Amino acid sequence: MELNTIKDAFDRVTKKQKVSSSKSQETVEHVTQEIEQALSRIQSGTSQSDCNSILGELKTKLKEMVPLGQLEATQKELNLAMTKYTKLLEKQFNPDISKSYRNVDFDFHTVNQIVASHLYREGMFDIGDCFVNESHEEPVIDKKTHFLEMYQILESMKSRDLGPALKWATANHEKLQQNGSDIELKLHRLQFMEILKLGHRDEALKYMRTYISPFSNHFPEIQKLMACLLWAGKLESSPYTELLSPTHWAKLAHELAQQFCNLLGESYQSPLSVTVAAGVEALPTLLKLANVMMGKKQEWLSMKQLPVPVDLDQEFQFHSIFVCPVSRDQASEENPPMLMSCGHVLCKQSITKLSKNNSTRPFKCPYCPTEVEVGQCRQLHF
Repeated sequence: MELNTIKDAFDRVTKKQKVSSSKSQETVEHVTQEIEQALSRIQSGTSQSDCNSILGELKTKLKEMVPLGQLEATQKELNLAMTKYTKLLEKQFNPDISKSYRNVDFDFHTVNQIVASHLYREGMFDIGDCFVNESHEEPVIDKKTHFLEMYQILESMKSRDLGPALKWATANHEKLQQNGSDIELKLHRLQFMEILKLGHRDEALKYMRTYISPFSNHFPEIQKLMACLLWAGKLESSPYTELLSPTHWAKLAHELAQQFCNLLGESYQSPLSVTVAAGVEALPTLLKLANVMMGKKQEWLSMKQLPVPVDLDQEFQFHSIFVCPVSRDQASEENPPMLMSCGHVLCKQSITKLSKNNSTRPFKCPYCPTEVEVGQCRQLHF
């Protein structure tokens, strides 16, 4: 798809729109000025004959300006550019994407649960409740309750209230430590700095002894915070001004949401959002494949595996994969990657073919002159 052509057409439309808007505004302002001047002359107490004369002059001026003709001309140019742009979009983009997916029987209950969970995850609780009611599904109470708690914590952090976040972190202290997270210390550090910013040195020291000193395995961090006590009330001119940056709040809110989802056993990003985004990226390849297969009068919907790779960006790759360099097939549980004695890796089915299904018959590695036996191959686990 040639996106540069579409971009150029879009730029032409925006340019015409700006010109049309500018000329229209200029014409309207000119007409308004002439009318206001005529009204001012009439209101100055002129006679009826003078009023008729003023109105006649105004009518003549407006005819000479031909404002309607100017507006129509610029609007016609804009409409022409818009029409060409619309036709280009219709030509470049396939409006019918139905042939790019398989005809499968959806479990509508599962799909509805996924949609409801997505709405709650995104904080759209009223819409989620409405969707559940209209789809006649059982409420996803557990997920709603958990995500409602998360958003309440995040909203409190937006107003610089760390109370709910600290309460959650304290309640999940053990789990967070098991995950290797130090978010509880970061929250206490932020609270400590807020107290110190107000110049309350004694209160900050008390807070340090009560809540931060137990994190003795983060001694360098504690040392830095202790040094901040010397700059109470004047932290802006201290060597530790970086600790006052507002970005710490945004970063910590993001990390808290990640840890919150992690403890729930949920991914940070909505699975529905990731699935839709990956589908959008793969769609051009699937549409092109469907058109090619239809031209060859083959039914690609019945295929168990796509004949072409669908490359997705790094953001959609969540685990390592292995593609056999011989068969070009992706490894699976039935066809796992196997490490040969020479150090090269092939899938199990490729090794079986090369050995002619004889476990005692040596075969030559396709990438080096080493003779390999099936019994010496070991399965790899990624």
